[in-house]
Amino acid sequence: MPFLELDTNLPASKLPEGLANKLSSAAAKILDKPEAKVNVTVKSDLTMLIGGSSAPCVQLAITSIAVVGTAEQNKEHSARFFQFLTQELGLPTDRILLRFYPLEPWQLGKNGTVATFL
Repeated sequence: MPFLELDTNLPASKLPEGLANKLSSAAAKILDKPEAKVNVTVKSDLTMLIGGSSAPCVQLAITSIAVVGTAEQNKEHSARFFQFLTQELGLPTDRILLRFYPLEPWQLGKNGTVATFL
């Protein structure tokens, strides 16, 4: 069950229509997970700096069980997420940061239990 949290200082009016849906679809393909299990949050109009600059930027946090736990996995995922974000948002790669967080099944609560028991 992947969770994607996209934070940007771009105004909502500058984001492509349907960005959350597009990111959900892309994440399902990139992480090889069913899209029905992908969760996406998009936050725009934030006060943000990358490298001391407030130029347009984005940070994407990717949290998931079993698919973001190694450097090799994340190197492949990183290339594909960067491709998606540069294409959709028109930002250069130096204005995009990704953070990968491995999640254990016991750390995810759903339906009154944890994913370990689902």
